[in-house]
Amino acid sequence: MSRDHVKGAVAAPATADDADAPFLELLARGAAAEAYDRPVLLARAEGVSGERIAALEHARLLALRVRTELEGRRRREAELSALFETAHDLAGLRDADAVLRAIVQRARSLLGTDVAYLSLNDPARGDTYMRVTEGSVAARFQQLRLGMGEGLGGLVAQTARPYVTDDYFRDDRFRHTATIDAGVRDEGLVAILGVPLTLGPNVIGVLFAADRRARVFEREQIALLGSFAALAAAAIDTADLLTETRSALAGLERANEIIRDRSAVIERASDVHDRLTELVLRGGGVHDVAAAVSQVLDSAVEFTECAPADSVEASRAQGHAVRHEDDWIAAVAAGGELLGALVLRGRPGLDPVDQLTLERAATVTSLLLLARRSAAEAEQRVRGELLDDLLEARDRDPRLLRERAARLHADLDAPHVVLAARLDAATPETAGPATARPEIAGPERAAPDAEQEAAARRRLWSAASHLAAIRHGLAAARDGGTVLLLPLEPGDTATELARRTALQLGAAVRATVTVGASAPVHGLTAGPDAVVAAYEEGRRCLDALRLLGRSGDGSAAEDFGFLGLLLAGDRDVAGFVDRTIGRVVAYDEQRGTDLLRTLDAYFASGMSPARTKDELHVHVNTVAQRLERVRRLLGDDWQRPARALEVQLALRLHRLALPARN
Repeated sequence: MSRDHVKGAVAAPATADDADAPFLELLARGAAAEAYDRPVLLARAEGVSGERIAALEHARLLALRVRTELEGRRRREAELSALFETAHDLAGLRDADAVLRAIVQRARSLLGTDVAYLSLNDPARGDTYMRVTEGSVAARFQQLRLGMGEGLGGLVAQTARPYVTDDYFRDDRFRHTATIDAGVRDEGLVAILGVPLTLGPNVIGVLFAADRRARVFEREQIALLGSFAALAAAAIDTADLLTETRSALAGLERANEIIRDRSAVIERASDVHDRLTELVLRGGGVHDVAAAVSQVLDSAVEFTECAPADSVEASRAQGHAVRHEDDWIAAVAAGGELLGALVLRGRPGLDPVDQLTLERAATVTSLLLLARRSAAEAEQRVRGELLDDLLEARDRDPRLLRERAARLHADLDAPHVVLAARLDAATPETAGPATARPEIAGPERAAPDAEQEAAARRRLWSAASHLAAIRHGLAAARDGGTVLLLPLEPGDTATELARRTALQLGAAVRATVTVGASAPVHGLTAGPDAVVAAYEEGRRCLDALRLLGRSGDGSAAEDFGFLGLLLAGDRDVAGFVDRTIGRVVAYDEQRGTDLLRTLDAYFASGMSPARTKDELHVHVNTVAQRLERVRRLLGDDWQRPARALEVQLALRLHRLALPARN
């Protein structure tokens, strides 16, 4: 208001409205409190009446009262606006620290203090720490940690009520400590107001407003700071709930992932179970099991009998698959017998359910092996019984014998060879303590010897039975050894069959096996004694091989030349003659030549062509041509001593048989 306006107002008649006018203008302009004294001072200076001055004084007091009320309302409006903004921030809480900083900033601004700060309890350490500071300049103050019950904050926390001090260092209502006092002194604080942050009955921290000069905090300011403290407590509680919710959600996500993984693993396990069940039902083998598990586990799985011994033994002892380098090994065992192992290649990290899958596959593999062994043993017994009947029960019905053989895929009408097989007693694998230490005698040695010999014979019988099964033949344990009845394929000979059998059985039992074979036998069911005679011939051949030091070999009677006549049970003279000089006999019969007579003369003349031509009354070239023809028929070695002896014997037997043929 200008001086002229004031003068005019003062000089005007002393009415109530005239006295109020200058003060209304001051209120409208929002003038400072000191400006309300000027209208009264000017009136006195101009010497207006006392009544006029009294009216102005009354109007001034009313105007100041209105001004104070307006300022209070504006302040409350600002406080409410700050509280509303804080509540809005809290409603959209994303960052608890940002909300707490905003609360502290607004508290400092509205209360007009130098510093505002917020401390929170630390249950783990049993003290409180500065969470947020605003307006602080001292590092030590910002890093203060207060023990429970220490300082003004300790008093607030203990009583859960606001406390204010006009002069911190002279106030003895709370416990001072050197650490806290040093921090407050560094910050230069004097007047401090603290209000509790409460959640239910618990105090979780304190919100402070402080000045670096003495100050009296009004009740409205204490209430305002308390409102901010309530919002801060709500923000902290909401943040904690959000943290717990997020943690729970993360835990649920992890649990969901685990459930999905477990579900996938269980599905794989179910798939394996279905596949293994199908394999068992359709008669699959151990390699089919390994292939199925390989496909489900997406890694190479194989059945082997050569896995690392330590790992296999550990797996059998523990009953679980064990890790070996980058592989997993599951023992395939039945009772105390180890049958092999399933090996999972290249999977150092194996899920427990996948490990269980591998172990179940090993169990199924052991069951399959046992089932096959039982079936094989049953078939072996059946084959053995049939061969026993052929060797002993000569009055059996041939038709029934053929039917029994057909069920075993054997054809008794085809040519067969009877083979007698026996282990060499000097073989290290089968020799007992008596072989290793001959000086030991008595019952201490006899029992182990008998057990080892019986075990060796069982291995030989098992190997022979397996060979007979795959060759569509028969096998049985007999006379301390094994007898086999095997079909003779076209183009094969009894000798070659005997040698192959000796090698195969020896490799199977890892020992020396000697095999003697009979001549081929035809019509096994027609001649009841044919198998018996052939078996005796094979045994004599076997004995001859061992006497001649040919253990581990296989041979037939035909390999011994004229000695074979002594070994043969039926003294097959015609067969010996046919095998030795049959081609020469056939040549003479077909072409009308005299090769046989030339051979007789040649041997009678001491194998001299010159004397032979005199004996036959032919030219020496004729003798040479006939002998060349014999070479082509009998082979290059026919004149060697051993072979020549057999040829001479065959010629003599042929001559002796001629009258019978005529």
